[in-house]
Amino acid sequence: MSLSVVPISETHVVGFHACLDAVARERSYLAQVQAVPLERLAVFVRDSVANDAAPYVALDGALVVGWCDVFPGWADAVKHCGALGMGVTASHRGRSVGRRLIEATLAHAERQGLARVELEVRADNARAIRLYERVGFVHETRKRCGMRFDGVDFDALTMGRLSRLATPA
Repeated sequence: MSLSVVPISETHVVGFHACLDAVARERSYLAQVQAVPLERLAVFVRDSVANDAAPYVALDGALVVGWCDVFPGWADAVKHCGALGMGVTASHRGRSVGRRLIEATLAHAERQGLARVELEVRADNARAIRLYERVGFVHETRKRCGMRFDGVDFDALTMGRLSRLATPA
């Protein structure tokens, strides 16, 4: 495996779309159950690149096998906070792909001035929760029945991580 983690570019759109769709269709890890249309994702990537946002992709050769992103809040009081999203294809889980992605993305988010990053994860996704804990996220709340797939409810956890830029009161 020749894995690299790089900032996303427009050349990654088709691969990112396929990766996102594969993870979404597992109906376990993301809030969506399929990728948005390719054209919409292309606009998202173009805007992310133009705004120097923090989306990264993991490449195995030229194949996109994962992504991670952090987007800041838009309102004045939460501009220092970001929301993290990520996914790794089933074939590449357990190979430190997620850790490499999240570390690159969090470093970028901190360079962008984000003092807090938060995420939401299904409460039964033990592998992801362990990863998030290892990189400094802490449990904040449990949302009972926070996600629903095919009529089945699952609890969701919110987790947060403060960077060195945070100045807690």
